[in-house]
Amino acid sequence: MAGDVVDLIMQDHREVERLFHELERHPEKRPLLVPVLSSLLTAHSRAEEAEVYPAAKGEADEAEDVAHGQKEHAETEQLLAKLNETEPESKQFEKVLSDLVEAVTHHVKEEESTVLPKMRRELGKAFVSSRTSHLGDRPGEATKRESLTQARNAGVTGASKMDKDEIAREVAKSS
Repeated sequence: MAGDVVDLIMQDHREVERLFHELERHPEKRPLLVPVLSSLLTAHSRAEEAEVYPAAKGEADEAEDVAHGQKEHAETEQLLAKLNETEPESKQFEKVLSDLVEAVTHHVKEEESTVLPKMRRELGKAFVSSRTSHLGDRPGEATKRESLTQARNAGVTGASKMDKDEIAREVAKSS
């Protein structure tokens, strides 16, 4: 289910916090919850790196935050690997879990206070700017470039070799 990327990221953050709470307070659940936590955090980090960070890095004042976030993701992955290798009943597990909770909590706090609000504002600005530039456009008068964007969004392949009318037909068929 798709949605606002910022909301989706924050939902993952809340779920990770819930899992941390369970791991800390219910040691008997650790063998079952560590793989869940590992899977969620790994998928979350890799999705941010693949889809969110490249978009954020394009913003002039985001590149440093992205590099910092990338470094924190690497640290988290190392701690997760160590957590998975540690006996859940051991004191070492408590230490690794504590280090992981501290690292992830720090990352989440930074991300939610700097990167995500900027991203939401930038996407909002880009949308308003684009919408403003298209006020007065008439239906059926899209440029070839706009038609290609529609085709890409609709998953139409080979559109670059089509004229505008062919693209419009293919986009309509894909709906």
